[in-house]
Amino acid sequence: MASEWKAAQLREVAITRNGAGIKQSFFRATGVPLARVSDFSDRSIDMSACIRVDADHAKHWKSHLLREGDAIVATVGSWPPNWSSVVGKTVRVSRSAAGAIQNQNTCCVLARPSLSDQRFLFYLLRTEEFAHYAANSAGGSANQARLPVAQLERFEFLLPPLSEQRTIADVLGALDDKIELNRRMNATMEAMARALFQSWFVDFDPVRAKLDGRKLFGLDDATAALFPEHLDESEDGKLPVGWRQVAVESICAINSWTLSKSDDLQTLEYVEISEVNRGDIANIATYARGAEPSRARRRLRHGDTVLSTVRPDRGSYFLALNPPKHRVASTGFAVLTPTKAPWSFVHAAMTQPDVSDYLGQMADGGAYPAVRPEVIGAMKVVVPSDPKILEAFHLTCARLYEQAAANRAQSSTLAALRDTLLPKLLSGELRVA
Repeated sequence: MASEWKAAQLREVAITRNGAGIKQSFFRATGVPLARVSDFSDRSIDMSACIRVDADHAKHWKSHLLREGDAIVATVGSWPPNWSSVVGKTVRVSRSAAGAIQNQNTCCVLARPSLSDQRFLFYLLRTEEFAHYAANSAGGSANQARLPVAQLERFEFLLPPLSEQRTIADVLGALDDKIELNRRMNATMEAMARALFQSWFVDFDPVRAKLDGRKLFGLDDATAALFPEHLDESEDGKLPVGWRQVAVESICAINSWTLSKSDDLQTLEYVEISEVNRGDIANIATYARGAEPSRARRRLRHGDTVLSTVRPDRGSYFLALNPPKHRVASTGFAVLTPTKAPWSFVHAAMTQPDVSDYLGQMADGGAYPAVRPEVIGAMKVVVPSDPKILEAFHLTCARLYEQAAANRAQSSTLAALRDTLLPKLLSGELRVA
């Protein structure tokens, strides 16, 4: 190790801040968002299902407002190997989470600018060394670990000069920036697919355009000609002539393929609910056959839409495109295999915001409310009389979903490279200065 790398404790190069202890009586449907440990994603904070704090009361916590790039450590969590919620898990505040209030059971770690780089500190707290230190320094019960902030501050490591910290952060940050760009591109493309579904099969815009005698922007004449010219009254409201409302289970098979002892598989790739967020799978665990969790039962086919039945309003869903034959999902998921509609149509239909809201309302069961697969199967979706309309939708949207899948594959490769470089750069084994 070069002589300019010095031994240091976290408290010497960073300032720590405990989270705000806000009583539930100040929680509101609207107001200032509150960032909780339960909102942590793999590396950031997902505010899509956050609790909000009364705006007037939030004024008392201005000192706890998060800024983009802040490093937040979970000081309460699970014990290893439950890594998705493990104590000491560190995330970085994204642009979308900036301005939220830092909740209790977290510690914000802020660099002392003359001594340390904020991005470097985030990567430092993502190392295996820190993960093991946090777990070994925690106390608590068998079900919950708690890491005292005083112990967090005593974490010891080798600190490179500030210029080298910045260079290390630049290398790792460039990979993270590309991964984040891919994520944003995917969010845009998938939103486009949902918007087209909403336009064609919920709002019936092409039909209404014909009724108004106007041309719908972005719709070519050949596709427009496929749509009916009128809306008819039905028991389900106004529908385009000949179209009908059907149950999801009439166009999909639900949980139709289950892992069997006779399946010739040597290993299994297992997808757990906690690792899934709006199409992205953060981590996939690999098990030798026979050592997998009892929940690892749902087998996957190309084009399956996989929805969490537990807390279904939190957006834990993904699309299985060309999954390896040894990949399985938790029994906490409902796997929808298209039978009478294109997979792009099914996925766009089942990832509409109002669908997750409805399933959230239908869920029951205490701390982990869940919805039965039968409830999903009984949901209604409008299908056109002319299958060419579904084909036209698939022609457009399949490309969007397939590009998103390619972006995710690239991001997975970049993440693997980042995770390989991380310990080498942080230990000084690989020098970049």
